[in-house]
Amino acid sequence: MKPLTIVGIILAALGAVILLRGLSFGTQRSVLKIGDVQVSAEEQHTIPTWVGGVAVVGGLLLAGAGMSGRRNA
Repeated sequence: MKPLTIVGIILAALGAVILLRGLSFGTQRSVLKIGDVQVSAEEQHTIPTWVGGVAVVGGLLLAGAGMSGRRNA
């Protein structure tokens, strides 16, 4: 398999996960620090579903471009 096809399949699969299940990640930031005392807050960020749709379409296009083209066999 060509590398372009593999990257396209992985990208399409990741996009499908984002579309079907959603994907979120957390970040932690320092809110207040006085001497040795530190207060931090954790924030959850969700990746929008349209990013998953774009990843699926882009992955399918990459996989198609990797499959088509000149064959060396």
